[in-house]
Order: sequence, then structure tokens, then C-alpha cells
Amino acid sequence: MRGGTSKGVFFVASDLPADSALRDRILLRVIGSPDRYGKHIDGMGGATSSTSKVVLVARSARADSDVDYLFGQVAIDRPVIDWSGNCGNLTAAVAPFAIHAGLITPRPDGVARVGIWQANIRKRIVAHVPMSGGAVQEEGDFELDGVTFPAAEIALEFLDLGAEDDDSGPMFPTGAACERLAMPVGESLEVTLINAGNPTIFVDAAALGLKGTELQRDVNANAALLARVEAIRAQGAVAMGLAATAAEATAQRPHTPKLAFVAKPATYQASDGKIIDASEIDVLARIFSMGQLHHAMTGTGAVAIAAAAAVPGTWVHRLSASKQEGRVRFGHPSGTLTVGAEVSRQDGRWIVTKALMSRSARRLMEGWVLVPEA
Repeated sequence: MRGGTSKGVFFVASDLPADSALRDRILLRVIGSPDRYGKHIDGMGGATSSTSKVVLVARSARADSDVDYLFGQVAIDRPVIDWSGNCGNLTAAVAPFAIHAGLITPRPDGVARVGIWQANIRKRIVAHVPMSGGAVQEEGDFELDGVTFPAAEIALEFLDLGAEDDDSGPMFPTGAACERLAMPVGESLEVTLINAGNPTIFVDAAALGLKGTELQRDVNANAALLARVEAIRAQGAVAMGLAATAAEATAQRPHTPKLAFVAKPATYQASDGKIIDASEIDVLARIFSMGQLHHAMTGTGAVAIAAAAAVPGTWVHRLSASKQEGRVRFGHPSGTLTVGAEVSRQDGRWIVTKALMSRSARRLMEGWVLVPEA
């Protein structure tokens, strides 16, 4: 299925082995990883971070959710599936898949409200899925930059980020909206460390020698820049309490935290050639995923941007041209996206009660995928 600007292979969880090691071996072979050629010729993956993904969906035993959703980010060149975080883009496809698979039976017409328990980050999400004649309505006129064809809009609500009972910890794990991150080589870098959607690290584009208008071709061939970005990301993982060492973060936790860089609005040409005028956006944002610059914006990155934009002192808030509460429109490599967040301050902590964004989703194929016997 495609969800947002990503696509992945979706499974009913009970169709896979209960043993996690055997399950992961099968899923790696489904995707075609590890692939030393970096092409995924012998699997269902697409050889990019946006297309090397697996999703497991099951009926939920929770009273507040209809389905449980587990996401795996599959490394391309290593035998690693990182289960540490969510995929916000594929979240849009979870409820439609559950309906297609018969895990839930919503009303035949109108908009189905589907409660999702995101098992990776232990958070509730609500998807609003248009229905027609008892089936998911896939066709529509909602356009999403980074996706070629229009489709029906699926509205998503990410709930209770940074709440007091949050297993992933507070929204700002170190207590500060912006702080200095010490690097092993002696330099320090001012960063925002935030738990919202996924753990995310925001830096000023200028600190990386960038403008914030870059596309993939401007970044992904720069080995020195990618190495520096990974060093910052890994050190940020340690500061956020997600890994014991930077080496562990690089080897075992490549999916999260994400690192994003932001800048003040500027006019640029998006990857499809259209001109994004500075007046159309509040802030520029780009994000790295699995060691490469993302072609658009991760869904969880959009959630993190929405949350950070609403809190004074973060890099997103500081560089945003608009301080309009609850809404931010940012420019990414494929175009623009508007997201929103409702925040409050409780007992000295920032809480995001709800983050909002819209995506679309579509079934690309259904059937059997063949793997060699283990």
C-alpha cells in the first residue's frame, strides 16, 4: 500500500510467525534486504527509506482502539529492521488496510472514525477514512506534494504527545526547547530535541552549511555532510536517552531519532520543477531518513514540526515567519504541507494534546509474496 509519500508491504499480524526472530528473517527476505547492490531487485522493497517498510496490523484488545499497528523500517544494506518508531505516512494506510482485510467493519458510507494503537511509540491515533458503498473511497481530489496522483483525503489525529503517562518520555526529554549538544570532536551545536510523532532533532540549516532549500541531489552525494549528520543524529540519540552510545545508535537504531534542518522562508524550485515562493510558507524544513535526505517529509517529521512550531524557543518556532497558533505551513523538497497542533503547558511541561495532518492512501496490489524456505 501507499500511504502518504511512502509505500510498504502490509500484513495481518497473525499471518506471520509469533517468534520475532523468524518473523524478521521472513520480512527481510520479503523486502530483499540486505542487498549489497542497493537495488532490492530480489524483493518487494524500493531501495529507498520511503519504500523499504513493513507494517503489521491486528485487531486491538484495547477499549480505546480498533486496531494495533506495528511499523518496521527495513535497512537496505544491513540485516536490520528498526522497530523503534512510527511511520506517519504509512499511518494513513493502516485504517484502509484494516477495512480491506476485514479486521474492522465500519458503516458503509460517510467517514469512518478508526482508532489506531501505534505499538512502536505506544500512542493513540485517529484516522478519518471516507467510505462509499461499504468500501474505502480511494479516488478524490486531495493533492499531496510528493505523490503523483490525487486521491481521497484521510485526516489523521495524533493524540496526547508528551503526556504525563507517556512511555516515550516527555516531549522535551532534557527539559529544554533548545540546548547545546556536545560533539565528540569538541564542537557543540544548538539543537531542539523533541518527542513528537517520533523522536526528532532539529538544527538550524546554517549550522550544517546549508540554506534549507536543498533537494536530494544537493545532499545525498555529499559523503562528508552525511557523515556529519549521522554523527549529530547519533549523539542526539544518546542525549535523548535512546541509546547508550553513539555507535549503538548508528548500528542498532538507524530509524530514530530523525534529524531535520530548518531555515527561514525562501523561494526555491521543488523537485518537480514548480516554484515555491517564500510568501507561501512559514518555514523551510528538510529531514534525513536512514542516512539520506528524504524526498518530501516524513509524516512523523510533519508532526514534530507542528509540535515544535507551537512551542516558543524551538528552532522551528524561532525561524518561522508566522507565529499563528496551532498551524504551520512548511516547504519541503517536493512542495508544501500544512500541519497543526494543539499544545498546553501542564506542571511545567509542554503537552501536545493533538497534532493534525492529512494524507491519502491506496492499495497498490494484494496477493502473495514468495520467500525461500528458511
